[in-house]
Amino acid sequence: MTSASTDRSFFKELPFLAVTAVVLALLIRTFVLQTFYIPSGSMERTLHGCEGCTRDRVIVEKVSYLVSDPDQGDIVVFHGTGNWPKEDLIKRVIATAGQTVECCDDGKVSVDGKAIDEPYLYQDDHRAFDKVTVPEGMLWVMGDHRSGSSDSRDHGFVPVDSVVGHARMIIWPVTRWDWL
Repeated sequence: MTSASTDRSFFKELPFLAVTAVVLALLIRTFVLQTFYIPSGSMERTLHGCEGCTRDRVIVEKVSYLVSDPDQGDIVVFHGTGNWPKEDLIKRVIATAGQTVECCDDGKVSVDGKAIDEPYLYQDDHRAFDKVTVPEGMLWVMGDHRSGSSDSRDHGFVPVDSVVGHARMIIWPVTRWDWL
């Protein structure tokens, strides 16, 4: 076989390869992994979104929530619905369906009567809120920078079916690469 016939074969296959690559990229983005840009400081120190700093981009994994619901402590991206802004948002899951959450006799958020350990908090700013029990199919979410976060204390519960996925890794800027 000559070099000319190999070149023609490659150019015949090139459109198929290009279409295959585009389809695979779209399928991966839709069903497996997607990157998100963090637009605010509500998750500050865990994720940078502050004025004057390089705002983080995270990889969000979508597959695990197809077979199970988010767990307490997960950092999730969700579509704002109901009283929430109509955009993609990122927060930490504090309580899930059936759990009772409250704040703050002792300065700590409690779930089912037990204070949760929150070493990720940016500041110890605990605005009190009434005890609530999370309904079935819902989540109670809060930002890690509580004084800079508008979260379930302001907007109420997040429907589990509005969750896009689990934020797993900071990928940008390169100097902040880290698992979440």
